[in-house]
Amino acid sequence: MANILIVDDELSMRQFLTHLFEREGYEVRAAENGRQAMSLLRENPADLIITDVKMPDMGGIDLLRAAREFLPGIEVVMMTAFANVDTAREAFLLGAFDFIQKPFDNDLLKEIVSRAVAKISLVREKEALLEENRALIKGQRARGELSNIIGRSEQMQSVYQMIETVAQVQSTVLVTGESGTGKELVARAIHDLGPRAQKPFVSINCGAFTETLLESELFGYMKGSFTGATANRKGLFEAANRGTIFLDEIGEMSPAMQVKLLRVLQERKVRPVGGHDEIEVDARVIAATNRDLGNLVKEGTFREDVYYRVAVIPMELPPLRERGSDIAELTEHFIEKFCQQAGRKLSISDRAMRLLEAYSWPGNVRELEHTIERAVALEPTDTIQPERLPDQITNYNSARVSGALDLPEDGLNLMAHLDQLEKTYLHEALRRSEGSQTNAAELLKMSVRSLRHLLDKHGMRGRAAQMRDERRGPETIPRRRATDPYPRRRDEDTSERAAGAGEN
Repeated sequence: MANILIVDDELSMRQFLTHLFEREGYEVRAAENGRQAMSLLRENPADLIITDVKMPDMGGIDLLRAAREFLPGIEVVMMTAFANVDTAREAFLLGAFDFIQKPFDNDLLKEIVSRAVAKISLVREKEALLEENRALIKGQRARGELSNIIGRSEQMQSVYQMIETVAQVQSTVLVTGESGTGKELVARAIHDLGPRAQKPFVSINCGAFTETLLESELFGYMKGSFTGATANRKGLFEAANRGTIFLDEIGEMSPAMQVKLLRVLQERKVRPVGGHDEIEVDARVIAATNRDLGNLVKEGTFREDVYYRVAVIPMELPPLRERGSDIAELTEHFIEKFCQQAGRKLSISDRAMRLLEAYSWPGNVRELEHTIERAVALEPTDTIQPERLPDQITNYNSARVSGALDLPEDGLNLMAHLDQLEKTYLHEALRRSEGSQTNAAELLKMSVRSLRHLLDKHGMRGRAAQMRDERRGPETIPRRRATDPYPRRRDEDTSERAAGAGEN
């Protein structure tokens, strides 16, 4: 039971209230003024104060202010024989739970105290759950996992920290990243670690439906609103009420649907297809896309107002190639998962693991998962061998893995070695693309701007132009000045021309 402190300068009132609430099972103490009450609170904190407003030597308002500063979670019920609107307003602004006028009805006062104690219990339960949640999160992060997300890398630690932070607020989150990076797992983690964890988590892929079907899926429909609508049906926003709705691939949503979504985000109301009345919904929205919504806004295919409503808190997930230290842990996790399903026990050879760690993983974690599922299904021995991995992995890595093992006894100049590797791959990409910088950038999985930066770094811009000229043939090369030996685009500056000329 709660611990109550009665504060009143009248002895008879202190005795009456002490007797009243002791009979209700509460632990009760009493003080004759605010100063004595604060002294008792410092010795043994109370859960609830019932205090008179007017008292000599520190009145009720001053006690309320001091008590809540000392114990922020304490609840205070104010009593007074001199009702005053300004006093009541000040009390509530300072955090009083309720205000009752003397003489009061005993049952009314007991009901007020009961509600205050119930609030105290709910707050403590919430704090206990949050503390338990924090301990759980701390343990999961130490093990390199959080709500089925695996990885100990620095990049994933940043993701975990962001998940913990945004889980405790209700703002809309936009999760971006390449396909297969685990955007839905992150959305589920945000839901599971937040105050809505016990409520529904509803997911929909916006790119999997036509505009008409997506509207009826999200907002529901009324009987007879279209052919086949034989009964009223709740939409996913209504199904996710008080929980979370995950809008995957939101970048695929049509402009017309974006307008309807904007209204829901602003008003928190949905109107079923064929309906006239709006339904209030309280669903937290988490959206995801593998596209650059900022560019879509510039292109005019995604509304700017919807973008800013959705991307209140943006989260970008790193691709697997940028957190290579997590590959081994993810691999072991997937081996264990698929071995349990198959009733087997397998390990993986060092050679196969090196191949996995050296691969670029364009399909990210999803591609790794499918690769391990295939290997577990096909491996006849008790150790996964390189032969069970797809050709694109073994062929992609064969030279790189063997080269990685060839470290000279006296060491090597790593930076010079990496520079030479860059030049080698740049030259090969330009050769295959016949000097086309756009195609070479695609081969090297980088932007054209990044490619040009590397070409300038290694003085290869002129070589790229020469390859392009050779592809076109002499009859197609426009006449140029002798000081400008290579064709160049109009947007290339003189420093780029100098870099190209200097190559020869």
